[in-house]
Amino acid sequence: MRIEILNTGTELLLGSTANTHGTWIGQELVKLGLRVQRQTTVPDGQAILDSLRETSIRSDVVLVTGGLGPTSDDITREALAEVLGVEMIEDEAALRSLHEFFEKRNKPMVEANLKQAQNLVGADILPNNNGTAPGIYAPPRLGGDPKCAIFLLPGPPRELYPMFHDEVVPRLKALAGVDEIDNVQVLKFVGIGESDFHDQLDDELANIDGLEVGYCARLGEVDLRLIGPDAVIAQGRELTVSKFSEYLISDDGANLESVVVRELIKHGKTLTTAESCTGGLVASRLTDISGASSVFTHGFVSYSNEAKSQLIGVSTETLAAHGAVSEEVASEMAKGARLTSGSDFSISITGIAGPTGGTKDKPVGTVCFGIAGPKGIKTFREMHPRGRRDFKQQVSQRALDLVRRTLKSDQ
Repeated sequence: MRIEILNTGTELLLGSTANTHGTWIGQELVKLGLRVQRQTTVPDGQAILDSLRETSIRSDVVLVTGGLGPTSDDITREALAEVLGVEMIEDEAALRSLHEFFEKRNKPMVEANLKQAQNLVGADILPNNNGTAPGIYAPPRLGGDPKCAIFLLPGPPRELYPMFHDEVVPRLKALAGVDEIDNVQVLKFVGIGESDFHDQLDDELANIDGLEVGYCARLGEVDLRLIGPDAVIAQGRELTVSKFSEYLISDDGANLESVVVRELIKHGKTLTTAESCTGGLVASRLTDISGASSVFTHGFVSYSNEAKSQLIGVSTETLAAHGAVSEEVASEMAKGARLTSGSDFSISITGIAGPTGGTKDKPVGTVCFGIAGPKGIKTFREMHPRGRRDFKQQVSQRALDLVRRTLKSDQ
């Protein structure tokens, strides 16, 4: 099934608004056994009309985002009506919903909003329970040729995402017969690169009949995507885990922070962080996860030497003798954070994010970790020579993985 996404909006091309729709829709379609073949982004105006003509000819389904608002540059409805050669009429149900939306908020509805009640003759209105812009579904053959199903969806994610699930997915299933489509499983790995899979696994996975394999590499992690019948996916998963089990964090899409919170809850343990160079990023990632409040107790951001001493008891003698970026200081940070908080485990991080501050013995990218638990304290010194932002992300990833590995080995 040839599916395209057409994103509309000058703001997307100016960079003032991040275009996240393609990523999100692509992920949702994969769950249905479907894929996006192409994604196009165009500014407001004539380009919408031109792109609709092009995409509707070469695609089975086009998902259009944006351009359904009340302003003069919102012309997606009008453009589609022209492409399909059909008239537009006022939809009574859509108009009623508009009036109800404003009445509930005790706000007057201006005349400009009336255009949002316009629909194409023969098309379906897609209710919007989170905004004023209803979507539109033009089924195949509505205007003769092209024989393409077209969905017009609002731009704001808070409106688009619920509408996609409630209105688009059922229609896509009916169009595609997705009950017979292959399944998809994504295995997430941390601490290993694509090249490791290429060297040790690619050839063997290629020998599994009916299995499609894909990779998605991010900073500090790799996703392995397996597509095929359930039995074939199970065979690919078993082979992969036999080689890289220690690096596998999840096979249900859960990210690393979710896995750490889940494991802490599972074992009834608590965690504290003591961060310097990451500035609280590990704590932030953990507290992004629902349920973290039951297992995450304290987050110390001891950026200065004074904070390390005052907040978590790092001795001034250790700081003077070894410097803030050292395994000795990382050990005392982890120990002090655990004692101060009373948590079962603590993870500490101290390093040089750069681009300044490095020395011959401790160049930019040097980082030391300490992890304390019931069985004692372990420290690690590593190099992560990256730009400042990527350094913080990579180091936070490594810190969370150390917690995951410790929880696994200590049980």
